[in-house]
Amino acid sequence: MARKSAEKSKPIKRKPVKKTKLASTLPAPVDTDLAPQTKQDAAKTEALQSYLTQVRQYSLLTPEKELDLAKRTFDRKDSEAARLLILSNLRLVVKIAYEYARTGIHVLDLIQEGNVGLLQAVKEYDPYRGVKLSSYASYWIKAYIRAFILKNWSLVKMGTTRSQRLLFYRLQKEKSKLEAMGIAPQTKLLAERLNVREKDVVEMSQRLSGKDVSLNAPLRAGDESTTDTMLQMIRDTGEATDEKLARQEVESEFHDRLNSFERTLAGKELLIFRERMRAEEPKTLQEIGDTYGITRERVRQIEVRVLEKLKAYMMENAKFAETIIDVKKDDPDAS
Repeated sequence: MARKSAEKSKPIKRKPVKKTKLASTLPAPVDTDLAPQTKQDAAKTEALQSYLTQVRQYSLLTPEKELDLAKRTFDRKDSEAARLLILSNLRLVVKIAYEYARTGIHVLDLIQEGNVGLLQAVKEYDPYRGVKLSSYASYWIKAYIRAFILKNWSLVKMGTTRSQRLLFYRLQKEKSKLEAMGIAPQTKLLAERLNVREKDVVEMSQRLSGKDVSLNAPLRAGDESTTDTMLQMIRDTGEATDEKLARQEVESEFHDRLNSFERTLAGKELLIFRERMRAEEPKTLQEIGDTYGITRERVRQIEVRVLEKLKAYMMENAKFAETIIDVKKDDPDAS
């Protein structure tokens, strides 16, 4: 009896339940202490926690069951089979989305975009090719998430060429690899390893160094004692409004007086004034001399006389005489 009693009291060794890699890597609920503090992000964080709880309710499929559902979806376009495949792979989307969590975009947004990729994968999946659905779906999920990140990273369009897209996804990873090996990530070395131009590496590094900042954002976040913004700190290199108005008024006065002065001229003086001083493409002294049968020197003398008359006229009649004109005699060799 004692022997039987000892056998009964001996603890039974149970075979541990084997967990799949996908189930064990499903992220834990988000730590609210690390969540963003804006109301919008706080709401997304709460929604993410609820979503992760729901995803855990959908069990993973056995390989045989998954293959059967995939064939029904592929052969008969069975919507119920497709739905079960999608629900059982939602954990895969979450796992992949968390791999891109450090891009600055909320994980919930990445999951939503990854789910679109999963839908496309289930729609296109061919179970007769011998490829697992999870492997095939990973490609689509990552493609949709990467495209979403690239589109929403900056207001400035990025990734317009193949080399830019390559750099966007691999530049920082390649830098980390080199640093882990004790090698300084020089621009030339990065360009060689990624097979792109050094110029592209420099430009992408600058773009990835910081996110877009609103010019209306306060200089010090959370400081209610000041209303200063980034826009107020940028120096305006353009012309001041009062200076622009003054310049426009002077120019208007100058053109009006030129028209008035032109009406006081006649003969060769008028011709030379129009063809040398007011023309968009002034003629040379020689061209005017050949046209009117006078020497080049004579044309120059007439031009000097006209300039002296113009200066005297402006000084006597213009409002802003000293600002408007400072007439200098043209170089006699001017063309």
